[in-house]
Amino acid sequence: MAFDFDYFCDLLLARRAELKAVMKAATGDADPVELDQSRVGRLSRMDALQGQAMAKETERRRGLELQRIASALARIEDDDFGYCVTCGEEIPLKRLELDPAVTTCIACARR
Repeated sequence: MAFDFDYFCDLLLARRAELKAVMKAATGDADPVELDQSRVGRLSRMDALQGQAMAKETERRRGLELQRIASALARIEDDDFGYCVTCGEEIPLKRLELDPAVTTCIACARR
């Protein structure tokens, strides 16, 4: 099956731009929480710490997705895009349309 590399490249580049824009807008969410009890109550500080932890995890996940996108773009350049990195079989088109950065076929993903 021949893949429309331009189509998938456009999808990946658009997702990368979207992620970078969201990450730029979210700067500061993971900054250290102030521990001054005279200005912030204990429960408010706990909420802030929880929000900070959630922001850090979200940032980490976005970073991983950016790595997956970079890897998919490299596979397009190397003409390896659309093939399972585990078994080498073609990844179904519907699966790639849902997530163009996916690296495995359904059978290998189930393992």
